Amino acid sequence: MVLKKDIIVVEKNYYDKEAYENANKNITENSYKDENISIEISYDRKYNSNIYVADIKISDIKYLKTAFANNMYGRNIIGLTTEIAKENNAIFAVNGDYYGYRDYGFVIRNGVKYKDKARPTEKDSCLLIYSDGNFKIINERESNLNSEIKKASKNNSKIEQAFTFGPSLVIDKKAITTNSEPEDIALNPRTAIGIVEPLHYIIVCVDGRTSKSTGITVAQLAEYMLSKNCTTAYNLDGGNSTTMYFNGRLINAPSQADGKERPVSDIVYIGY
Repeated sequence: MVLKKDIIVVEKNYYDKEAYENANKNITENSYKDENISIEISYDRKYNSNIYVADIKISDIKYLKTAFANNMYGRNIIGLTTEIAKENNAIFAVNGDYYGYRDYGFVIRNGVKYKDKARPTEKDSCLLIYSDGNFKIINERESNLNSEIKKASKNNSKIEQAFTFGPSLVIDKKAITTNSEPEDIALNPRTAIGIVEPLHYIIVCVDGRTSKSTGITVAQLAEYMLSKNCTTAYNLDGGNSTTMYFNGRLINAPSQADGKERPVSDIVYIGY
């Protein structure tokens, strides 16, 4: 269930400014590399769409973080991905799962549980990210979040993040292409996160709904994440929300009118 207050003011993420400034950084237009973080941004053209790929390697899961708009948890609290990223000193960021649009769905952010109420209908897959860097996809209605937390603790691990937008794209190196909902087969902008191995991730944003980039289906996105060697991959919020930020600038072309960003409730980011 949601914690007692409908709106919760969240302590701003800790930023290790000294560690960032002292890191031996090598930064180019499309890459960032230091002792703890490596990010390579590449561009692909497939399915009549523009695809932006971030190949990310980190030394510790603490560098993969999430942030809420305005540092507040609750319904209808929103901000631009780029603004939330800058406020949290992100090196790289994408939109999250827009948890604030839904009354249901598991929510854990940076190790803190905010909601453990499963969705009663429709898609109910949930992506868990653990402190050892591993990914796991569960079905909310077939699982219990508190049990998953206890199970992780017994294995000397912790659930750092829980996302519930979906659907699942890749599980155990197999593409999941059920196309059970109308939006799954529509050509749309998409955002996805996948794991190659612990602490090695692929994050993809696909532009869509324009003459230059049509967007892709969920099945095509699953196929693409599998082609990037993801063993597990998950669909985050897409459509007008799809936004990629890197080193202080917007990377992709959001489909919102005038190419502007759509405000969202949360982001996934890499930073100190």
